[in-house]
Amino acid sequence: MMNNRQLADTFTLIANLLEIKGEIIYKTLAYRKAAESLLSLGREAAEYWKEGKLEDIPGVGKAIAEKIDELLRTGKLEFLEKLKQEVPEELASWLAVPGLGPKKIALIWKTLGITALSDLETAAKEGKLRSLPGMGAKSESAILEGIASLARRSGRIPLGRAYPLAQEIVRTLKGVKGVVAAEPAGSLRRMRSTVGDLDILVAAKDSVPVMEAVVNLPGVSRVLGKGETKVSIEFADGIRAQVWVHPPQRFGTALQYATGSKDHNVQLRQLALEKGLSLSEHSFTKVKGGKEILCATEEEVYATLGLPWIPPELREDRGEVQAAKANKLPKLIEVKDIKADLQVHSTWSDGKLSMLEMARAAAKRGIKVIAFTDHSVSLGVTGGLSIERHEQQAAEIKAIQKQLGDEILILHASEVEIKADGSLDYPDEFLASLDLVLASMHTSLRQPREKVTERMLNAIRNPHVDIIGHPTGRLIPDREGADLDMDAVLNAAAESGVALEINAHPSRLDLDDMYARRAKELGIPLSINTDAHSEGDFDMLFYGVAIARRAWLTKNDVINAWSTEKLLKWLKNRGK
Repeated sequence: MMNNRQLADTFTLIANLLEIKGEIIYKTLAYRKAAESLLSLGREAAEYWKEGKLEDIPGVGKAIAEKIDELLRTGKLEFLEKLKQEVPEELASWLAVPGLGPKKIALIWKTLGITALSDLETAAKEGKLRSLPGMGAKSESAILEGIASLARRSGRIPLGRAYPLAQEIVRTLKGVKGVVAAEPAGSLRRMRSTVGDLDILVAAKDSVPVMEAVVNLPGVSRVLGKGETKVSIEFADGIRAQVWVHPPQRFGTALQYATGSKDHNVQLRQLALEKGLSLSEHSFTKVKGGKEILCATEEEVYATLGLPWIPPELREDRGEVQAAKANKLPKLIEVKDIKADLQVHSTWSDGKLSMLEMARAAAKRGIKVIAFTDHSVSLGVTGGLSIERHEQQAAEIKAIQKQLGDEILILHASEVEIKADGSLDYPDEFLASLDLVLASMHTSLRQPREKVTERMLNAIRNPHVDIIGHPTGRLIPDREGADLDMDAVLNAAAESGVALEINAHPSRLDLDDMYARRAKELGIPLSINTDAHSEGDFDMLFYGVAIARRAWLTKNDVINAWSTEKLLKWLKNRGK
């Protein structure tokens, strides 16, 4: 039976093919919203189906529910099969090429009769695209650059897909009789934005029941290999996982070794040698005499080296071992430190819930300040707000604030589009009237470096802009960020005092950890926001905090970890 990922992929494919066919955008959006909703569900759609409650899933109306029913019953969808006869399925993969939209795809396909991506690359190299209507040498060159960019992508798994699956595996394995501990390892435990295969370590004396539990996990389609202490599996959606079983008394060294990074481990092995020890995944061994020192926990591993425990997010050989030696590791920010969410959407633009519902959902999670940043007017596809509609929204915020009292403070804000020419969507006098302005780029991200950078600098230097949202505009794994001159962007932000966002949505995680750490070093304030469009989205905060931890951030570095008084004072000093 199809899982949520497979159902979502089906609806995304339908949306892509309909776009290429030229269907009206509202029809394609319905399928995209259904796909997004399925991916964010807390349980399988099949469970709703068995209960006869498919329409309880957000974004799923009668028509979509009927299609889910057909897919779950038969594994196929007649509507999609007919659509594939009209529009070749291979064309959907072209949409992953930066700068290649559905209209251009349809034009190339219908004019040149090609459907394979390799044939598109050949046609571009042979100069066959530049003569097509509305295209030229620049378009042709951009398509070749886009194909090259696509080829550079590694096929790694987005953190937002890998982490929940790993946690499900760990929960199951912790329930197996005799299991003392189970933890994810590798780049997943270090919370990189994308990961390779999943690595899971288990502490148990008897590996047999663990191996049996792994091969019987829900969704496993193939067992790739199975030994006494290691099993490799592949799930129906293509994700692979390896599970190792280690004796409990050796679990600390095993977990530390498997977490990495390789460069971090090299540093630890060198430290061990300086102490007359050899460090492996199994134990420490005294160089003289060969006596083993076993470590059941990671804390014991680091203590044996004379170090405090180093959080996994820092283990990238970026100075963490030296900081640990000097007892100068930062007290990293935690989810509980976040007191405000400064990018939230409601039904006023493209959110799924009313402002009252979103405010209550945030308050339930301990959030003290919420900023409604519904989209500005030029982003029409999201239902962007005119100034008149903003005035109506402000009136509703006053009424809701009165209703909620001290439970949560509501700010009237906007996610203002940084337009292709570098201007902002609203005049300065209106921006000055908002409690907070978050400026973002969603379109024309493939502009040349000089132009897209100047566009960003215009927004950073606007005195009414408080935060730059998801600065590069990347979407993991499908879209690279804008080709910004990040040195220029960071220097301008340091000069203006504007805050840069770490967008917590796992498809963005933008700023990434490298630039966020550089921002911290330059004294630039940062803001970790969920970009929530539904209640469940608030729980994505964890991913943004993980990136902040990789960037060595403390709660003092993050404006929405400050007290309400300090945050409001900061906004006031920015003229709000």
